[in-house]
Amino acid sequence: MPTYIAMLRGINVSGHNIVKMERLRASFESLKAREVRTYVQSGNVVFQLAAHPPAPLARRIEARLLRDLGFSVAVLLRTARDLKSLTTNNPFLRTTSIDPSKLHVTFLSEAPGKAAVLKLDALATGPDRFHVAGREIYLHCPEGYGRTKLSNTAFERILSVSATTRNWKTVNALLELAGG
Repeated sequence: MPTYIAMLRGINVSGHNIVKMERLRASFESLKAREVRTYVQSGNVVFQLAAHPPAPLARRIEARLLRDLGFSVAVLLRTARDLKSLTTNNPFLRTTSIDPSKLHVTFLSEAPGKAAVLKLDALATGPDRFHVAGREIYLHCPEGYGRTKLSNTAFERILSVSATTRNWKTVNALLELAGG
């Protein structure tokens, strides 16, 4: 049975869309998910479920959360294998001078088109850097993620996809929780 990682966009942020993790786990369990675990309070769920194509499964989870929580939540889904691959392929880890606490990954609902990716160059200002790789954008924000223009909203606007960002520590913790 595959292990999936669901990253929810915009719950428990700045006092909005507050969800208790017990309630979130119950929603996933109602979908027949097993071994449901959450990580921190910001919408990270690791679970096992019979193999499903990720995009339709994400839509099914979104529909369930809308029913259970009463508001819409974007769900970005990856497998444990996906997460393992992206942690080993982070291009910023090839530079030893980079502080890992300044690394992030923005997860996208789908891979953006090449024309849209070219428009991202306008966001590359200051010391912040990014690298697009399929459905992920690796970020290096030396002054912190809170100060960058490379935000979920900016990526969503330019790429016309849903996006959610996790810091490098969280990405690795999710991989560990997923058994990777």
